[in-house]
Amino acid sequence: MTDPGVSAAGRLAPVTLRMIAEEVGVSASTVSRVLKADGDAAHRWASAQTVARIRECAASRAYRPNPHAASLRTAKSGLVGVLVPRLQDFVLATIYEGIEEAATDNGYSTFVTNSLDDPANKVSRTDMMLQRRVEGMIFGDAHHDDPLLADLAARGVPFVLVSRRSGTHLSVTCDDLLGGRLVGRRLVDAGRRDLGVLAGLPFASTAIERTKGAVDAFAEAGLQVPDDRIVWGPFDAAGGRQAAEKLLAGEPYPDAIFATNDFAAIGALGVLRDRGLRVPEDVALIGYNDIPIAAELPTPLTTVHSPMHQMGRRGVELLIDILGGGTPESERLTPTLVVRDSG
Repeated sequence: MTDPGVSAAGRLAPVTLRMIAEEVGVSASTVSRVLKADGDAAHRWASAQTVARIRECAASRAYRPNPHAASLRTAKSGLVGVLVPRLQDFVLATIYEGIEEAATDNGYSTFVTNSLDDPANKVSRTDMMLQRRVEGMIFGDAHHDDPLLADLAARGVPFVLVSRRSGTHLSVTCDDLLGGRLVGRRLVDAGRRDLGVLAGLPFASTAIERTKGAVDAFAEAGLQVPDDRIVWGPFDAAGGRQAAEKLLAGEPYPDAIFATNDFAAIGALGVLRDRGLRVPEDVALIGYNDIPIAAELPTPLTTVHSPMHQMGRRGVELLIDILGGGTPESERLTPTLVVRDSG
């Protein structure tokens, strides 16, 4: 078995707070506080026995504080770094408005950039932000399995996820599983029996959980959604059109479509029109997020309202809590179904 303190190349790997925490069986934040405290002051954070075990483990592993992480905690640049896939996206722009508003209210400035959902861009732009000495970061572009976030957590970089979840990292998101279930129940109650899903990006928790919620609601009604009725693709209108074309490539057509993003639903509307299918008479259509244009379409769109602005605000508030030594928990904000004419 490979020693966790030794790299694959045989070099001694730096010991992190997380390594000590896993060995002792406590949180990384508890380890950090104990090691920074003098003498008996550490007992404020843990029992005498646990304090002794943490200090013994740190000494035996030759733990040294990460100077970069320490500089993030002490530099007080007043900057919060924000990384999103595309700020031109209405949902992300609305979340960012909440981020900027809360940051300003708390005396911080924000520094935002786009990753384009590309892992290499994400790494390079995160490093760039850290070099600018941001005090903490907010990510709106987390992938379901995201090694960068695990690395940042191990290095002690403070961050919060918004919009998308990833693992157990601290996040503020909409309860997308519930949102998907609201859609599924609405369609089942309306007598729909054949669901197609424009699921979105397969690495995004938003797509995964919204899809699962709707599929689960159908399953509870004894209705299965076959794999070929679930089409993955981009969240924008072009991606929605492409996914809908694949879903409607042959008959029988589904009698309901759930698009996990309103823009994808708009793309689907064009395909339904091109095929002479009426909404909702032939095919019910429900979107997600409740963007302003959803209510103004020729057939107003039934959709799930996501508290986007609040999500951004709470993300900053949790980050500030971390910077002050707190240990907040992840939050899932409640979605609501907005019923209009399309489904």
